[in-house]
Amino acid sequence: MNKSKLIEVAAEAAEFTKKDMEIALNAVLDAIQNAVAAGSEVKLVGFGTFKPIFAQAREGRNPQTGESIKISATHKPVFRAGQGFKDKVARR
Repeated sequence: MNKSKLIEVAAEAAEFTKKDMEIALNAVLDAIQNAVAAGSEVKLVGFGTFKPIFAQAREGRNPQTGESIKISATHKPVFRAGQGFKDKVARR
């Protein structure tokens, strides 16, 4: 499902217009991105947690040439599904 389809399905479920749902979804996504970029965790009980992690510098390999390359240290966003989300997927 892409973002447009998600907006369509959520708008119908919540009885919002697609435009209002798009505005709401974009606001939520922006808030999550801004919080994680600032170093905070965003916990949505039953859904999951978004948080930043620090990935150490490491050696990697270029898959096309086999050449060894250095991968710089960086911060990465991660998502961990909550128990409610896991349970819903497991019952699929």
